[in-house]
Amino acid sequence: MTTSRYHPGVNQAARRIGRTLAFVLPVVLVLSGTLAVTRVPWAPSGSEAQVLTAAGATARDTSSDSVRRPATPQDALERELVTVLQEEDPGVALTRLQEEMNRRPSLAPYCTSIARSLGRAAVAKYGGSLPLAHAWSRPVCDTSFAAGVATAPGR
Repeated sequence: MTTSRYHPGVNQAARRIGRTLAFVLPVVLVLSGTLAVTRVPWAPSGSEAQVLTAAGATARDTSSDSVRRPATPQDALERELVTVLQEEDPGVALTRLQEEMNRRPSLAPYCTSIARSLGRAAVAKYGGSLPLAHAWSRPVCDTSFAAGVATAPGR
């Protein structure tokens, strides 16, 4: 009778460790990337503006940026379409968005973010009512309007 070198307890432990790492490692990587912090050398030492997170700039920073640089075509289109949505209805704004994407293909990379903004604006227009805002959903820009409705604050 020969003794086998196979140890079932060791294999099970290795698999358990491997599965745990396979689950935990991506979570750790995502969280570390999301919470990444960098210091900017041009800000005065010790100031609040010196630390920028991956989440983005503060409201104060964005307002000063819009004063310094002219509006980009996609920003202008977004503002125009939000105004149309507020004055008329989301259907008109979404139709115009689709027409602009066909007319100016260079704006296509911004279509999803504009459609999401329109979804959030629709929720705001209808006082936080998701069903009213969601009723206007169309497959413009890969259903990003519906995603904007679903993620709108104050619903």
